[in-house]
Amino acid sequence: MMLQPSFLCFSFMFLITLPLGKSSTTLNVPKDIINQTCQKCANQSIILSYNLCSTSLPAVPVSHSANLEGLALVAMELALENVTSTLATIEKLLDSTSLDNFALGCLADCLELYSDAAWTIVNSVGVFLSGNYDVTRIWMSSVMEAASTCQQGFTGRGEASPLTQENYNLFQLCGIALCIIHLATPGVPSQLIHR
Repeated sequence: MMLQPSFLCFSFMFLITLPLGKSSTTLNVPKDIINQTCQKCANQSIILSYNLCSTSLPAVPVSHSANLEGLALVAMELALENVTSTLATIEKLLDSTSLDNFALGCLADCLELYSDAAWTIVNSVGVFLSGNYDVTRIWMSSVMEAASTCQQGFTGRGEASPLTQENYNLFQLCGIALCIIHLATPGVPSQLIHR
């Protein structure tokens, strides 16, 4: 069963507005927290794009008044939006008569990967809100890996993937979420972000 994007976005927006408890870094949130956070993540990881981070996060209005935990939720929301729109794209491509059997097989694999990724992101939000950042990082890393696996399915045989941009965006958004979760983790030095 495919998740409906409107249901997921509504659920996600409900979750993102929930308060995060006393450990939250809501006090004295700098106005340029998005740029500072994106710069920090890009500086500490050779794979993360400052441009994608600094243009994606502000697209969600709540990000402008968010703390680090809120920005992590925004990144997860954007990853979920990417997943749901990519699922719709994959389903359209699977109906195409111009693709060969290899491409259709790769798309079927990607459909499964992205379907699993949607549920993983939704569950990651709940785990994150409960304060279990370690499990959230593990699960979001698995979504990042799903994007890579989908891409490699095509490129492994030298085929051009019709989902290159979608896979790249999902990989980046998950990486940004992981970086921000790490920055928001109490007692973890920010210079130890996974590269």
